[in-house]
Amino acid sequence: MITREEFKQIAGNGIWKQNTSLVQILGLCPLLAVTTNLVNGVMLSLATIIVMALSGVAIASLRNLIPHEIRIPVFILVVAALVTVVDLLFNANLHELYLVLGIFIPLIVTNCIVLARVEAYAAKNPPLQATADGVFMGVGMLWTLGLLGGLRELIGAGTLFSGIDMVFPGLQPLQLLPKDYPGLLLAILPPGAFILLGCLIAWKNWIEARAAARQQKAPPAPVAEAGCH
Repeated sequence: MITREEFKQIAGNGIWKQNTSLVQILGLCPLLAVTTNLVNGVMLSLATIIVMALSGVAIASLRNLIPHEIRIPVFILVVAALVTVVDLLFNANLHELYLVLGIFIPLIVTNCIVLARVEAYAAKNPPLQATADGVFMGVGMLWTLGLLGGLRELIGAGTLFSGIDMVFPGLQPLQLLPKDYPGLLLAILPPGAFILLGCLIAWKNWIEARAAARQQKAPPAPVAEAGCH
């Protein structure tokens, strides 16, 4: 079983404290290439969450049976099998989106985020904790890629949810800025991704610095004095 404190720690680490994109700076290839809009970033993140959760529970369940000397090839084999399943599911059910995401779904196999968590956590912890770790590390990636993709799409084209019809046919993107908005091409190009990622990292560091400063300024809790009776 997983305790409430363990769950809170795993969730906090994955979503914020050890965020794979803003703290560990892993998976930059899909982070910069796929986040041209919100939908692409979110859908690739969902595929990664599925792979991380299933690979975590698989490796954690088999960790005592895998020889230490060949653990990395076995980890890659397990992840590759799961990525193949996800790749085929995307191709069968979301074919248009599959064509847009292209090579980045198969490349989940070599994503440093997946292999790092399998090696650092799933191979050393029980299945339930490993599954939660995979899910929340993926959620941290999800909100980061979603936010980055949304900002790039809004600044670059003035819309949100471009391509949503590939996931939910009949839905249309939101035009948030005037239709005559010329767009900022830099935001959609890779340099724009680097600039906005740097801004997000600075924003996170600023929030943590403010929180640390508040803790230092907070008065110490009063200590009750023992009375004589």
